[in-house]
Amino acid sequence: MEKFTNREKQIITYRNYKDKDWQSICQIHDRARPDELKGSCDPRGFIPIEQDKEVEDLKRSKKFVACESETVVGFVGVDEDYLAWLYVDPAHYGKGIRRELLRIGIREIGEGAWIIVLDGNKSAIALYESEGFREFGRFNSENNGCPVTCIKMKRAV
Repeated sequence: MEKFTNREKQIITYRNYKDKDWQSICQIHDRARPDELKGSCDPRGFIPIEQDKEVEDLKRSKKFVACESETVVGFVGVDEDYLAWLYVDPAHYGKGIRRELLRIGIREIGEGAWIIVLDGNKSAIALYESEGFREFGRFNSENNGCPVTCIKMKRAV
């Protein structure tokens, strides 16, 4: 368990995911996902995570959560060397939580961490670049039937 005081002097606790956190991380994903899709995908591409075919990937990933008091406000999920999930509740943007969760994911993975980010998600791209990730490929895909361009980024060692 790690504790981190953010700029607002609020104590954020980082810990391993527990089964009781499931509904919280689903809600966080569903609140933050529209921001992720902006500039990358038709908003109609959004569906709640529990209805998404990728929900099994989320369940399988090793997850860590950020908590303010007892409330889960963000999470990161890793699958081997793939940092697959990183979401923070929009009410908690700008507090450094996303960066700290990213660092926890990087520490969990070690060398060779990589991610996929939507090409229009400029704030995420900037965050990943600031933590040493570099683009190593692009591909076209779809998000629930809506076309998207994805960027593959790997952390420079």
